[in-house]
Amino acid sequence: MERTDDQISGSLTLPSVSVIMPVRNEADFIARSLAAVLTQDYPQHLMEVFVVDGMSTDNTRGIVSELAAKHAAIPIEIIDNPGQIVPKGMNLALRKARGEIIVRVDGHCEIAPDYVRRCVEHLVHDGVDGVGGPIETIGSTPLSESIALAMSSKFGVGDSAFRTVKDKTMLADTVAFPAYTHAIINRAGAYDEELVRNQDDEYNYRLRSLGAKILLAPDIRSKYYSRSSFRSLWKQYFQYGLYKVRVMQKHPRQMRMRQFVPPLFVTGVFGGAVVGTIISPLLIIWGGILLLYVLLNILVSFRLASQHGWSHLRRLPAIFIILHLSYGSGFLAGLLKFAGRWNDKGTTPNAAASTELIESSQ
Repeated sequence: MERTDDQISGSLTLPSVSVIMPVRNEADFIARSLAAVLTQDYPQHLMEVFVVDGMSTDNTRGIVSELAAKHAAIPIEIIDNPGQIVPKGMNLALRKARGEIIVRVDGHCEIAPDYVRRCVEHLVHDGVDGVGGPIETIGSTPLSESIALAMSSKFGVGDSAFRTVKDKTMLADTVAFPAYTHAIINRAGAYDEELVRNQDDEYNYRLRSLGAKILLAPDIRSKYYSRSSFRSLWKQYFQYGLYKVRVMQKHPRQMRMRQFVPPLFVTGVFGGAVVGTIISPLLIIWGGILLLYVLLNILVSFRLASQHGWSHLRRLPAIFIILHLSYGSGFLAGLLKFAGRWNDKGTTPNAAASTELIESSQ
């Protein structure tokens, strides 16, 4: 049953909401993801949905069209995204979005039925400009379940708050599947279309540099479906490391110490082995550090397996190694790829697009 305005926020005037879903080849997940958006307990007449398709080669568009026909109360528009990457898709949708609140939802996630309502409540009443919640990373296969455990562990991903903090309301650097006021988006401008990955990190840094506050709220709930193979996990985190270098070049103050640990680890593992063959005492130190890592890996894997099932124990050590080596290798590769661009901070992303965003909301 649809809630009334006063049941939701105690206010007679609720803001309109635009939900933006940048997707590509999400046929396995899009039905769950989009259905969760279309069954929100927020008034349907105040919602619009944009599915920005990166030219999918599977049945993603067909599934979206079927769901749109069944949920006519909420307008759903499919937008072509020839550029295929998320920031290009976000910018295309933002030019059309009319909502006072903008909510980004990925095709690989499933938001709770009260997600939009709670986002609106926090944005309206808490004096913040952006909000999101901790994500529950889950898997659909035994391997992806183990990957989900590793991605929710501080040993796996560091102190990424939206992955590891579950029961604390706090201001955060970034959040997953965020909701923003359209007003702050107009001030920040378009997403940086150079960033295949890490576009949220860069965008949230720009928001915070404008004085915006981004809230992590535990009552905003969502599920994220983790990668289901070692190869796809390696590719995902390699790209995170690669494009983190470009974000660092644009915004050095955005970096956190935890983000340097994986590249230092990779450098130590391979560099130490080479140097140790020349200077034998260093080989002993290198071996000791490597042994310490292996023992810590096994200890964390053992603890997680004891809590969530012993079948994970045979997979977790390899997953942790992939998370650390892939991100670290990607970061080192980024230092080479973007070596000549340390003085290239880039211009304001898509100045023309930024102007269109501002004009479209007026």
